[in-house]
Amino acid sequence: MQPPTNSIRRKALELGFYKCGFAKAETLEEEKVIFQDYLSQKRNAGMHYLERTPEKRLDPRLVMPEVQSVIAVIMNYFPAAVIPGQDNFILAKYAYGKDYHTVLMEKMKVLGEYLKAELGASHVRGFVDSAPLLEKRWAQRCGLGWIGKNTLLINKAAGSFFVIGVLLTDLILDPDMPEKDHCGSCDKCLKACPTGALVEPHKLDPERCIAYHTLENKADLPETLRDRFNDRIYGCDICQDACPFNAFAKPNSEPEFFVNPELYKMHKSDWISLTEKSFKELFSETPVGHVGYARLMRNIHFATEKK
Repeated sequence: MQPPTNSIRRKALELGFYKCGFAKAETLEEEKVIFQDYLSQKRNAGMHYLERTPEKRLDPRLVMPEVQSVIAVIMNYFPAAVIPGQDNFILAKYAYGKDYHTVLMEKMKVLGEYLKAELGASHVRGFVDSAPLLEKRWAQRCGLGWIGKNTLLINKAAGSFFVIGVLLTDLILDPDMPEKDHCGSCDKCLKACPTGALVEPHKLDPERCIAYHTLENKADLPETLRDRFNDRIYGCDICQDACPFNAFAKPNSEPEFFVNPELYKMHKSDWISLTEKSFKELFSETPVGHVGYARLMRNIHFATEKK
Protein backbone atom coordinates (compact mmCIF):
# COMPACT_ATOMS: atom_id res chain seq x y z
CA MET A 1 0.00 0.00 0.00
CA GLN A 2 1.34 3.41 -0.96
CA PRO A 3 1.86 5.97 1.84
CA PRO A 4 -0.88 8.63 1.96
CA THR A 5 1.69 11.33 1.28
CA ASN A 6 1.98 10.09 -2.32
CA SER A 7 -1.74 10.45 -2.96
CA ILE A 8 -1.82 13.87 -1.29
CA ARG A 9 1.03 15.07 -3.50
CA ARG A 10 -0.77 13.80 -6.60
CA LYS A 11 -3.95 15.59 -5.58
CA ALA A 12 -2.04 18.81 -4.85
CA LEU A 13 -0.40 18.75 -8.28
CA GLU A 14 -3.80 18.02 -9.86
CA LEU A 15 -5.12 21.18 -8.21
CA GLY A 16 -2.34 23.30 -9.69
CA PHE A 17 0.14 23.51 -6.82
CA TYR A 18 3.80 23.37 -7.86
CA LYS A 19 4.86 21.28 -4.90
CA CYS A 20 3.53 19.84 -1.65
CA GLY A 21 5.46 18.72 1.44
CA PHE A 22 4.96 17.43 4.98
CA ALA A 23 6.32 18.04 8.47
CA LYS A 24 5.58 16.84 11.97
CA ALA A 25 3.54 19.34 13.99
CA GLU A 26 5.87 20.46 16.73
CA THR A 27 7.43 23.57 18.21
CA LEU A 28 9.80 25.40 15.87
CA GLU A 29 12.63 25.35 18.39
CA GLU A 30 15.35 26.49 15.99
CA GLU A 31 13.23 29.42 14.86
CA LYS A 32 12.28 30.53 18.37
CA VAL A 33 15.47 32.51 18.99
CA ILE A 34 15.35 34.02 15.48
CA PHE A 35 11.75 35.19 15.91
CA GLN A 36 12.27 36.51 19.43
CA ASP A 37 15.33 38.43 18.21
CA TYR A 38 13.28 39.78 15.29
CA LEU A 39 10.62 41.15 17.66
CA SER A 40 13.06 42.45 20.29
CA GLN A 41 14.87 44.51 17.63
CA LYS A 42 11.50 45.91 16.43
CA ARG A 43 12.23 44.69 12.91
CA ASN A 44 8.49 44.23 12.36
CA ALA A 45 8.17 48.07 12.16
CA GLY A 46 4.45 48.90 11.97
CA MET A 47 3.39 45.26 11.58
CA HIS A 48 2.25 45.03 15.20
CA TYR A 49 0.09 41.98 14.50
CA LEU A 50 3.32 39.94 14.53
CA GLU A 51 3.66 40.72 18.23
CA ARG A 52 0.31 39.15 19.09
CA THR A 53 0.37 35.55 20.37
CA PRO A 54 3.98 34.90 19.29
CA GLU A 55 3.84 31.46 20.91
CA LYS A 56 1.24 30.38 18.31
CA ARG A 57 3.61 31.29 15.51
CA LEU A 58 6.08 28.80 16.90
CA ASP A 59 3.72 25.91 17.72
CA PRO A 60 0.82 24.90 15.43
CA ARG A 61 -0.71 22.85 18.25
CA LEU A 62 -1.74 26.14 19.82
CA VAL A 63 -3.60 27.01 16.62
CA MET A 64 -5.28 23.59 16.27
CA PRO A 65 -4.88 21.25 19.28
CA GLU A 66 -5.65 18.12 17.23
CA VAL A 67 -2.89 18.70 14.68
CA GLN A 68 -0.36 15.94 14.02
CA SER A 69 1.07 17.04 10.69
CA VAL A 70 1.68 20.25 8.77
CA ILE A 71 1.19 20.24 5.00
CA ALA A 72 2.71 23.11 3.01
CA VAL A 73 1.93 23.88 -0.63
CA ILE A 74 3.41 26.44 -2.99
CA MET A 75 1.92 27.89 -6.16
CA ASN A 76 3.75 29.63 -8.98
CA TYR A 77 2.65 33.16 -9.93
CA PHE A 78 5.46 34.12 -12.32
CA PRO A 79 3.80 35.83 -15.32
CA ALA A 80 4.19 34.88 -18.98
CA ALA A 81 4.98 38.52 -19.75
CA VAL A 82 6.09 41.26 -17.38
CA ILE A 83 4.10 44.50 -17.57
CA PRO A 84 6.33 47.01 -19.46
CA GLY A 85 8.18 49.40 -17.17
CA GLN A 86 8.82 52.17 -19.69
CA ASP A 87 6.71 55.29 -18.97
CA ASN A 88 4.94 53.20 -16.34
CA PHE A 89 4.68 52.45 -12.66
CA ILE A 90 5.56 48.99 -11.40
CA LEU A 91 3.53 46.42 -9.47
CA ALA A 92 4.94 43.34 -7.78
CA LYS A 93 4.28 40.33 -10.02
CA TYR A 94 2.07 38.57 -7.48
CA ALA A 95 -0.40 41.45 -7.85
CA TYR A 96 -0.92 40.98 -11.59
CA GLY A 97 -3.82 38.52 -11.26
CA LYS A 98 -6.59 37.59 -8.88
CA ASP A 99 -5.98 37.75 -5.13
CA TYR A 100 -3.83 34.72 -4.31
CA HIS A 101 -5.48 34.34 -0.90
CA THR A 102 -8.77 33.52 -2.61
CA VAL A 103 -7.21 31.29 -5.27
CA LEU A 104 -5.16 29.24 -2.81
CA MET A 105 -7.94 28.90 -0.25
CA GLU A 106 -10.35 27.54 -2.85
CA LYS A 107 -7.82 24.89 -3.89
CA MET A 108 -6.81 24.11 -0.31
CA LYS A 109 -10.44 23.60 0.61
CA VAL A 110 -10.66 20.91 -2.08
CA LEU A 111 -7.43 19.34 -0.82
CA GLY A 112 -8.80 19.39 2.74
CA GLU A 113 -12.00 17.65 1.64
CA TYR A 114 -9.84 15.03 -0.05
CA LEU A 115 -7.98 14.42 3.22
CA LYS A 116 -11.29 13.85 4.96
CA ALA A 117 -13.15 11.83 2.31
CA GLU A 118 -10.27 9.66 1.06
CA LEU A 119 -7.83 9.44 3.96
CA GLY A 120 -10.08 9.69 6.99
CA ALA A 121 -8.90 12.98 8.48
CA SER A 122 -11.24 14.33 11.15
CA HIS A 123 -9.64 17.74 11.50
CA VAL A 124 -8.22 19.89 8.70
CA ARG A 125 -7.70 23.65 8.63
CA GLY A 126 -6.14 25.64 5.81
CA PHE A 127 -4.47 29.04 6.05
CA VAL A 128 -3.10 31.63 3.64
CA ASP A 129 -1.75 34.54 5.70
CA SER A 130 -4.81 34.00 7.90
CA ALA A 131 -3.35 32.43 11.05
CA PRO A 132 -0.36 33.15 13.31
CA LEU A 133 1.86 30.61 11.53
CA LEU A 134 5.36 31.14 10.15
CA GLU A 135 4.47 29.94 6.64
CA LYS A 136 7.95 30.31 5.13
CA ARG A 137 9.50 28.34 7.99
CA TRP A 138 6.96 25.57 7.60
CA ALA A 139 7.49 25.50 3.85
CA GLN A 140 11.21 24.99 4.49
CA ARG A 141 10.48 22.29 7.08
CA CYS A 142 8.31 20.57 4.47
CA GLY A 143 11.19 20.54 1.96
CA LEU A 144 9.73 23.04 -0.50
CA GLY A 145 12.66 25.45 -0.45
CA TRP A 146 14.90 27.42 1.88
CA ILE A 147 14.69 30.95 3.21
CA GLY A 148 17.21 32.92 1.21
CA LYS A 149 19.35 35.90 2.11
CA ASN A 150 16.48 38.09 0.84
CA THR A 151 14.24 36.47 3.55
CA LEU A 152 12.03 34.82 0.89
CA LEU A 153 11.39 31.14 0.21
CA ILE A 154 13.52 29.91 -2.72
CA ASN A 155 13.03 26.64 -4.58
CA LYS A 156 16.24 25.34 -6.16
CA ALA A 157 14.54 24.22 -9.37
CA ALA A 158 12.12 27.11 -9.88
CA GLY A 159 13.08 30.23 -7.95
CA SER A 160 11.02 32.30 -5.53
CA PHE A 161 7.92 33.53 -7.35
CA PHE A 162 5.61 31.40 -5.24
CA VAL A 163 2.80 31.95 -2.75
CA ILE A 164 2.46 29.61 0.23
CA GLY A 165 -0.47 27.81 1.82
CA VAL A 166 -0.44 25.72 5.01
CA LEU A 167 -2.85 22.99 6.11
CA LEU A 168 -2.99 21.53 9.60
CA THR A 169 -4.37 18.00 9.92
CA ASP A 170 -4.78 15.27 12.52
CA LEU A 171 -3.41 12.71 10.04
CA ILE A 172 -0.01 11.30 10.98
CA LEU A 173 2.07 11.70 7.81
CA ASP A 174 5.69 10.83 7.05
CA PRO A 175 7.66 14.09 7.19
CA ASP A 176 9.92 15.31 4.39
CA MET A 177 13.49 16.40 4.93
CA PRO A 178 13.79 20.17 5.44
CA GLU A 179 15.49 21.90 2.50
CA LYS A 180 19.07 23.08 2.98
CA ASP A 181 20.31 26.59 2.20
CA HIS A 182 21.76 26.89 -1.30
CA CYS A 183 22.57 30.61 -1.38
CA GLY A 184 26.26 29.96 -0.75
CA SER A 185 28.40 33.07 -1.12
CA CYS A 186 25.95 34.83 -3.48
CA ASP A 187 24.92 38.31 -2.33
CA LYS A 188 23.25 39.64 -5.49
CA CYS A 189 19.96 40.35 -3.70
CA LEU A 190 21.71 42.47 -1.05
CA LYS A 191 23.58 44.46 -3.67
CA ALA A 192 20.48 44.96 -5.83
CA CYS A 193 18.27 46.48 -3.13
CA PRO A 194 18.17 50.23 -3.88
CA THR A 195 17.34 51.23 -0.31
CA GLY A 196 19.72 48.93 1.57
CA ALA A 197 16.79 47.17 3.25
CA LEU A 198 18.71 43.89 3.31
CA VAL A 199 21.12 45.08 5.96
CA GLU A 200 22.84 41.69 6.08
CA PRO A 201 22.05 38.18 4.86
CA HIS A 202 18.65 37.00 6.13
CA LYS A 203 18.02 40.32 7.87
CA LEU A 204 15.49 42.81 6.45
CA ASP A 205 14.91 46.30 7.81
CA PRO A 206 11.27 47.03 6.83
CA GLU A 207 11.73 50.74 7.46
CA ARG A 208 13.94 50.77 4.36
CA CYS A 209 11.89 48.26 2.35
CA ILE A 210 9.89 49.47 -0.67
CA ALA A 211 7.46 46.55 -0.35
CA TYR A 212 6.78 47.34 3.31
CA HIS A 213 6.13 51.02 2.66
CA THR A 214 3.89 50.52 -0.39
CA LEU A 215 1.88 47.67 1.17
CA GLU A 216 1.89 47.97 4.96
CA ASN A 217 2.81 51.51 5.94
CA LYS A 218 -0.33 53.55 6.53
CA ALA A 219 1.53 56.73 7.49
CA ASP A 220 3.49 59.17 5.33
CA LEU A 221 6.21 57.60 3.23
CA PRO A 222 9.80 58.47 4.18
CA GLU A 223 11.27 61.41 2.27
CA THR A 224 14.74 59.87 2.55
CA LEU A 225 13.64 57.08 0.19
CA ARG A 226 11.68 59.15 -2.31
CA ASP A 227 14.23 58.89 -5.13
CA ARG A 228 14.85 55.18 -4.59
CA PHE A 229 11.42 53.69 -5.23
CA ASN A 230 12.25 53.37 -8.95
CA ASP A 231 8.60 53.84 -10.00
CA ARG A 232 7.37 51.04 -7.71
CA ILE A 233 3.90 51.69 -6.33
CA TYR A 234 2.87 48.26 -5.03
CA GLY A 235 5.47 45.84 -3.73
CA CYS A 236 8.94 45.59 -5.22
CA ASP A 237 10.52 42.32 -6.59
CA ILE A 238 14.00 43.82 -7.06
CA CYS A 239 15.69 41.31 -4.74
CA GLN A 240 13.81 38.47 -6.45
CA ASP A 241 14.70 39.64 -9.95
CA ALA A 242 18.36 39.66 -8.91
CA CYS A 243 18.29 36.09 -7.56
CA PRO A 244 20.08 33.62 -9.90
CA PHE A 245 17.59 30.88 -9.04
CA ASN A 246 14.83 32.91 -10.70
CA ALA A 247 16.53 32.24 -14.02
CA PHE A 248 14.66 28.92 -13.69
CA ALA A 249 11.26 30.55 -13.13
CA LYS A 250 8.60 29.36 -15.58
CA PRO A 251 5.32 31.13 -16.44
CA ASN A 252 2.40 29.99 -14.31
CA SER A 253 -0.50 28.13 -15.92
CA GLU A 254 -3.20 29.25 -13.46
CA PRO A 255 -5.86 31.31 -15.32
CA GLU A 256 -6.73 33.19 -12.11
CA PHE A 257 -3.18 34.58 -12.07
CA PHE A 258 -3.19 35.72 -15.69
CA VAL A 259 -2.66 39.44 -16.17
CA ASN A 260 -5.60 41.73 -16.79
CA PRO A 261 -4.97 42.91 -20.40
CA GLU A 262 -5.88 46.46 -19.36
CA LEU A 263 -2.74 46.65 -17.22
CA TYR A 264 -0.54 46.20 -20.30
CA LYS A 265 -2.05 49.39 -21.73
CA MET A 266 -1.31 51.56 -18.70
CA HIS A 267 1.15 54.45 -18.75
CA LYS A 268 2.13 56.87 -15.98
CA SER A 269 -0.49 59.40 -17.06
CA ASP A 270 -3.20 56.73 -16.75
CA TRP A 271 -2.10 55.87 -13.21
CA ILE A 272 -1.90 59.49 -12.14
CA SER A 273 -5.42 60.19 -13.43
CA LEU A 274 -6.87 56.91 -12.10
CA THR A 275 -10.34 57.40 -10.60
CA GLU A 276 -11.75 55.43 -7.71
CA LYS A 277 -14.27 53.87 -10.10
CA SER A 278 -11.50 52.70 -12.43
CA PHE A 279 -9.50 51.46 -9.44
CA LYS A 280 -12.39 49.22 -8.36
CA GLU A 281 -12.89 47.92 -11.90
CA LEU A 282 -9.20 47.02 -12.25
CA PHE A 283 -8.35 45.82 -8.76
CA SER A 284 -11.43 44.79 -6.78
CA GLU A 285 -10.45 41.09 -6.86
CA THR A 286 -6.67 41.54 -6.80
CA PRO A 287 -4.14 42.05 -3.99
CA VAL A 288 -3.94 45.75 -4.94
CA GLY A 289 -7.53 46.15 -3.80
CA HIS A 290 -6.43 45.52 -0.20
CA VAL A 291 -4.45 48.76 0.05
CA GLY A 292 -7.39 50.79 -1.20
CA TYR A 293 -7.59 53.67 -3.64
CA ALA A 294 -6.28 56.38 -1.29
CA ARG A 295 -3.08 54.56 -0.38
CA LEU A 296 -2.36 53.50 -3.94
CA MET A 297 -2.68 57.13 -5.05
CA ARG A 298 -0.40 58.14 -2.16
CA ASN A 299 2.19 55.70 -3.54
CA ILE A 300 1.75 57.01 -7.07
CA HIS A 301 2.17 60.64 -6.03
CA PHE A 302 5.20 59.75 -3.91
CA ALA A 303 6.82 58.00 -6.88
CA THR A 304 5.94 60.90 -9.18
CA GLU A 305 7.12 63.84 -7.13
CA LYS A 306 10.87 64.33 -6.88
CA LYS A 307 12.82 65.83 -3.99
